Amino acid sequence: MAQNKVFRFGPIALTATLTTNILNPATATGGVNGGSSSQYIVLKHIRVVNKTAGAVNFSLWLGATGANTAGTEVIGQGLSVAANSYVDWYGLLRLDAADFLVGGASALTSLSIEGEGEVGVAG
Repeated sequence: MAQNKVFRFGPIALTATLTTNILNPATATGGVNGGSSSQYIVLKHIRVVNKTAGAVNFSLWLGATGANTAGTEVIGQGLSVAANSYVDWYGLLRLDAADFLVGGASALTSLSIEGEGEVGVAG
């Protein structure tokens, strides 16, 4: 049975740059005669909050660092968050050491993102 640890990230203000790295599991190497395995994250919930008086869009991708390549969209592709409201996403999304949750908003620092999940040791 896995011995994952519950964790939370954020809140983080989303920028207007859609290639911003938001979340990536830690990598671990080294040690004397031991080395370590990289970590993985299982996201279970993400909340995006709009603190402004107007609707703002956000987009999230899963892929390489700083990349928002077509076909890697995962959550909220241009999804509108109503004024002074929020959007919740629930699911199971695994991020391994090479995976980055990347994204941004249509307006600088109008939205904040936070989420919960589990972190575990790969391998």
